[in-house]
Amino acid sequence: MAYRELPALGRPAPHVACVWFRDPEPAPHVHRVVPDACADVVWVQGERLSIAGPATGPVLTEVPAGASAMGVRFRVGAAGSALGVPAGELLDATVALEDVWGLGALHLAERLDSATTPREAAALLTAAVATRLPPPSELDGLVRAAALRAAAPRAPVEALGAALGVGERQLRRRFVDAVGYGPKTLQRVLRFQRFLALAEDGRDDLAALAFAAGYADQAHLTRECRRLSGLPPAALLATGAGPGGERSEAFAAEAA
Repeated sequence: MAYRELPALGRPAPHVACVWFRDPEPAPHVHRVVPDACADVVWVQGERLSIAGPATGPVLTEVPAGASAMGVRFRVGAAGSALGVPAGELLDATVALEDVWGLGALHLAERLDSATTPREAAALLTAAVATRLPPPSELDGLVRAAALRAAAPRAPVEALGAALGVGERQLRRRFVDAVGYGPKTLQRVLRFQRFLALAEDGRDDLAALAFAAGYADQAHLTRECRRLSGLPPAALLATGAGPGGERSEAFAAEAA
């Protein structure tokens, strides 16, 4: 089974991190999806068209034998603007796309099921999302700036509001609307994604990985990994888990 991501081009780019694909499964398979601070519009061939909201724990999703899957992943802080509903209303939820888009989602699902190639289905899905995106000016730039700061290892998240000139309550409210949860939870998720990215680069010393990712120690990493993924670090890495959304390093690159 192959999983791959392509960058969003053109109009969707300010809101969309990537378009991703999974090749057809040879047998029914349950995927363990871990928090990545993003939300996705997901299509599973012949099964469903849904929104995977921002998660704070593991989500187990079953893909039938022979079915491919694809999705449009929104950037951190862009889900609320892109979907037209506060991201907090989608927290830890998988919602039928028709509940947000109405009949348009049902028509799109029919067109996707009739697509003859994955490329055609991807073009249909990306175009449908692009037509519903608001102007980039409607993205909450303050939340994005705060997310960039929170992505740094050991960043003092309690000082984010003061550094950006807003109160703690206002910052949290804007985070819940744009991201789905508050700055502290975002920092935890980004630190976890940083651990997965470092492990994907071939490092296998959990104590060293914990320190590099920004955890206090290996025990801290183990507690957080169990909480966010449902498995201890070694068991999670043995499943082939890797970073699912924008890596924390990507934030640093954007901020540079």
